Amino acid sequence: MRGGAEAMCNLYRMTKGTAEVANLFKVEADPGANFAAEVYPGYPGLVVAEGKARGMNWGFPLVLKGKQGQPLKPKPVTNARDDKLSTAFWRDSFQHRRCLIPVSQWAEPQGEPRRMTRSWYGLPGEDLFAIAGLWRNSPEWGAVYTMVMVDSSPQMAEVHDRMPVILRSADWGGWVEGSPEAAFSLCRTWEGDLVADHTDERWAGGSVQPALL
Repeated sequence: MRGGAEAMCNLYRMTKGTAEVANLFKVEADPGANFAAEVYPGYPGLVVAEGKARGMNWGFPLVLKGKQGQPLKPKPVTNARDDKLSTAFWRDSFQHRRCLIPVSQWAEPQGEPRRMTRSWYGLPGEDLFAIAGLWRNSPEWGAVYTMVMVDSSPQMAEVHDRMPVILRSADWGGWVEGSPEAAFSLCRTWEGDLVADHTDERWAGGSVQPALL
């Protein structure tokens, strides 16, 4: 059974160190990058941007307003749908600040509400791959990033109807440095094989509830 469409990708693993990631992507390593092996919304992850493997917080801040019009605590928007990249919230970052997100596996919730378990997805024979991302500097949390999402692969459609944009290594440069039109052409559903691990581990979204956009 699918995790609801509101879930999307809000948990992933990245099990390599900064130097190892920098070597794979042929960029400079930021020795001060701080991140955990499991990354939750609003927490630091490792991102490849501007020629460096560097730490950023996962999720663009969305400032909502209360009933009296007062600004509320920002919520992280961790996913950018490909059909929303031309909207005001994402447009500037998509045109000027695209990045690569190193990932070992990403998770989706599966099962009944309040009883959901974690289903992990990755690539066969690969312990690290790149997901298409956007980034920007924010006054709330400094440098932040988000994942770009497209229609789901048939291999995981029973769990969710959206999935991250997985980039082949030959397309890394085109995503980061290409024109917006060329980059948008890379926003497509992964056609290769996926490895799924449907666990009994209970789904827990971390201490921050991500916003939707």
